[in-house]
Amino acid sequence: MHNEEGLNAQIYNRCIGTRYCSNNCPYKVRRFNWVNINWRKPLDMQLNPEVTVRSRGVMEKCTFCVQRIRNAEARAARENRKILDGEIQPACAQSCPTRVYTFGDLLDPASEVSRLTREDPRRYHLLEELNTKPAVTFLRRVDGDL
Repeated sequence: MHNEEGLNAQIYNRCIGTRYCSNNCPYKVRRFNWVNINWRKPLDMQLNPEVTVRSRGVMEKCTFCVQRIRNAEARAARENRKILDGEIQPACAQSCPTRVYTFGDLLDPASEVSRLTREDPRRYHLLEELNTKPAVTFLRRVDGDL
């Protein structure tokens, strides 16, 4: 299902592992968790306490670091303000040294991600012709000299 923000959401503790969602996902981004990992010390320190550790038999997918989205929303609400453009950064965007990822509010016409989605001539949406209404925009690679 898609939540009110347009994120494809999943309730992990309701998943019984039928893999039906993976079979029907046109993007093939869902993965089945085949193993139960035993996180021994000190490796358990790398786990994020804000994210549920899923057990074997559960489907998984990227959540765009929804815990970071919720933290930014709560911070903005406490400060009685709107969320600033670029304030929310999923881990992939934060850790990428080449800034490959841009994350933001597509409904805000002034946001960087909205500008790229509307104006960049390299933009495209994967499987748009299937009317899946994708929220992820890709930019084509530029070949040749820049």
